[in-house]
Amino acid sequence: MNLQSDDFELFAVPRRFAQDRAQLDARWKELQREAHPDRFAAQGPAAQRVAMQWSVRINEAYQRLKDPLKRAAYLCERHGAPIRAEDNTAMPAQFLMQQMQWREALEEAESPAQLDALEDDMDGERRAATTRLQQLIDEQQDWTGAAREVRALMFIARFGRDIELRREQQGQ
Repeated sequence: MNLQSDDFELFAVPRRFAQDRAQLDARWKELQREAHPDRFAAQGPAAQRVAMQWSVRINEAYQRLKDPLKRAAYLCERHGAPIRAEDNTAMPAQFLMQQMQWREALEEAESPAQLDALEDDMDGERRAATTRLQQLIDEQQDWTGAAREVRALMFIARFGRDIELRREQQGQ
């Protein structure tokens, strides 16, 4: 293992958006076994510290690779298209209108069925955006477009959390 490796190289998977989750999970377990600090107990505290650092590095890479949104952001940033979600919130007008409509519908939702319908709509848009993201990254290598799609998915994910909060407020 090389500390200079990117997440994809560390996990021995192709540098692309589409990934096999079972393969990532299996590789994570394998890497964790290799780097587990207990395997280095006989080599002393220094070797165990290095193993612990490796274990942390492996876990960080796994968290990025297993999450499609984090994986896409990582790929974009590695290809010179930073997400900059904190200062770049420019989105197409149609997307912003949809966000406003969803927010209004969420405020007005009074029943579990209304929240379910809103969540179904949001899930459909999330799936469509994820498909677009895969095309932008894996087929077109359009990193600027992919970064824009990542920001859109971040909005959608935040809205999903807001739906869950609303459910909790309504005692569902």
